[in-house]
Amino acid sequence: MRILFFSHYYEPEVNAPASRTAEHCRAWVAAGHDVTVVTSAPNHPQGQVYPGYRNRWFQTETIAGVRVVRIWTLLAANEGFARRIFNYLSYLTSAIVALPRLPKADVVVSTSPQFFCGLVGLFAGPYKRAPWALEIRDLWPESIVAVGAMRKGRAIRFLEWLEGFAYRRADAVVSLTRSFVPHIAERRGTAKGVVVFSNAADLGAFVRSGDGGAVRRALSLEGKFIGAYVGTHGMAHGLTTILDAAEILKDDPRFAFLMVGDGAERPRLEEARAKRGLANVLILGQRPKSEMPGVWSATDASLILLKRSDAFKKVLPSKMMEAMAMRCPIILGVEGEARDVLEEANAGIAIPPEDASALAAAMRSLADDPKRAAAYGGAGRAYADAHFDRAEVAARYLRFLEDVAARRPIREARRDAATRSAAE
Repeated sequence: MRILFFSHYYEPEVNAPASRTAEHCRAWVAAGHDVTVVTSAPNHPQGQVYPGYRNRWFQTETIAGVRVVRIWTLLAANEGFARRIFNYLSYLTSAIVALPRLPKADVVVSTSPQFFCGLVGLFAGPYKRAPWALEIRDLWPESIVAVGAMRKGRAIRFLEWLEGFAYRRADAVVSLTRSFVPHIAERRGTAKGVVVFSNAADLGAFVRSGDGGAVRRALSLEGKFIGAYVGTHGMAHGLTTILDAAEILKDDPRFAFLMVGDGAERPRLEEARAKRGLANVLILGQRPKSEMPGVWSATDASLILLKRSDAFKKVLPSKMMEAMAMRCPIILGVEGEARDVLEEANAGIAIPPEDASALAAAMRSLADDPKRAAAYGGAGRAYADAHFDRAEVAARYLRFLEDVAARRPIREARRDAATRSAAE
């Protein structure tokens, strides 16, 4: 089968969309399929092209058997709003312009967010005469209203109309969470063709190795109970909560907070940390993916946080799967489906979103009861083995795409048959 996949992000970028897409595509190539990914020059989150790459109109490379086509975009850091919108629109435009140069496909997949990347399938599916599967990683534009990036108004109403139009036109919709399905079905007019393939983790790569002694020594954190936030430092995450909790615990030498990643909020967080004199907080910035198992191994509690919003009750953060795979107990400041999964897995402590006192209390609770913390970690790994194995999710996703490809519209098949007859 020939799979044409549109993703704004791809490796060597290390954010969740890039990792999910790359791991799935590598698995599909290993299963004997032809996979082409259409993406940007790697530049997330700073909007600066990675060394060894250029922001050109059309360039190709092969990564782990996947053909990667990189197209020009107006580069933008993962902050602000207007320039990022133009960045997203430029991807849509460049992808449409590139369609004649892209290979034939049996199925087209486009992933959202970003929203306009998802919309590429509206054009690519008909152009390639292939069915289109739209992957929904986040509910957009609902999520941008939730973080305050845009207010309700005509622009949002137009985007909501466009969202519903895309759901209805897609031959299939892939949701990352169960909670998204009612929203998608309402706007699609039916739940038919909607399937859930959650985020997952590479269970072979995410294996805990001791207590991350090398990382602890490098950071001068030997003997500390480390609460770590690993991921994007964005508007949605409410990471000031970590600074507030660190201030509560600043006189207790047992505790340290580690923040690993990058994003729009990182400069503000660094400034606030320095202004408040929080020596128990380390902000490391983005690190290569190869370093992450060591960081996770040094982590005593994984901090997974979002702002308080009804929109985020539908979200299932990918960091949960990685933490579970690494046997790391979770302190979860997210309501809704994420909390349901945490409690079902018995993998950690749920706290109210943006509650620094509860975060500090959860840190104390885990530090005071190592056996309980270890039990949470073991239960999380068992749950990940059963539900969040990337290889298994990729295999089920592939079977679904094979089914979508097999349900090509009859009129298209008849047109192909007529074309072959005329040629003969």
